[in-house]
Amino acid sequence: MKKFGTLLLVLLITVSSCKEKKIEYKPESIGAINAVAVVMDNELWKGPVGDKVREYFAAPVLGLSWEEPLFTINHMSSAVFTGTVKNTRSVLFVEKDSLDLGHIKTDVYARPQKVAVIKGSTEAEIIENIDENAAKIIEAFKSVEISEAQKRFLRSVNKETVLKDKYGITLSMPSVYKVGKQEDNFVWIDRQIPKGVMNIIVYSMPEDSFKNDSTFVKDIVAMRDSIGQRYIPGPDVPDKITYMMTEKAFSPYVFPAEIAGKKAVEVRGIWEINGYPMAGPFLSYIINDEANNRKLVIEGFTFAPSTEKRDYMFELEAILKSIKFVDQKK
Repeated sequence: MKKFGTLLLVLLITVSSCKEKKIEYKPESIGAINAVAVVMDNELWKGPVGDKVREYFAAPVLGLSWEEPLFTINHMSSAVFTGTVKNTRSVLFVEKDSLDLGHIKTDVYARPQKVAVIKGSTEAEIIENIDENAAKIIEAFKSVEISEAQKRFLRSVNKETVLKDKYGITLSMPSVYKVGKQEDNFVWIDRQIPKGVMNIIVYSMPEDSFKNDSTFVKDIVAMRDSIGQRYIPGPDVPDKITYMMTEKAFSPYVFPAEIAGKKAVEVRGIWEINGYPMAGPFLSYIINDEANNRKLVIEGFTFAPSTEKRDYMFELEAILKSIKFVDQKK
């Protein structure tokens, strides 16, 4: 009896513990990549508050051939925001309320999900809160969208090992990407798309590259142009040497970054073909890989004339940010 009583007590404690740890079920989030549901009443949307939302969340993406918005905005009233619509992955609530706040919540209605809330008692307060919180909201939305894109890659992932064998890294990318060219210190991977091609290139530079801050951008351009001239030829044109280079008219955008836990630089701009009318956007990460005594460069670029390129470049960004270092020197 004593053993039976002890066993019963253990079972009761176990059942009670399971109830306390019960995880609430939430459906999988939905929505196209880079789509944001903006929930606010029509009067706010049509006025200065709506203008402020569009200023940030529909701002032009840097480094594209022509203007395309950062996010595709789907505006709706709170009455419409119901049912499966609540499972949208990125949601921005803007509301006139007695509260004065701006914050971000995670997995409110679905997983994964980011829900940003902006409130104020006046339009001026709401606008002030948008100004103060837009940057971190955009970062949160981009993060969840990058993660979603990377998750979709896993449905059919590229299993080629050239990057691991040559550079000790892996990139998570769909199987439609194929290695097209490789040399001693250069790998070119591409994917055909309806009106062009998406490309990824990887190469390394000496560890002491880019030491002079005053010539940093100029040195990046010179590096890209030398790699293009050596490895990325353009179409055959009589009496001309054609190759990919950085657009001459504008300097690329350069930002500090962190990739796979390592200090890096993000570079966005336009490439063009020397001696031939072709151009498109590129995105590079120059990673300070101290463990391997090198600067590792990973870059994505797209050629898709007369086609919107935001989502193509976002896919390339998601691939580049999936990098893992699997063969570090000790």
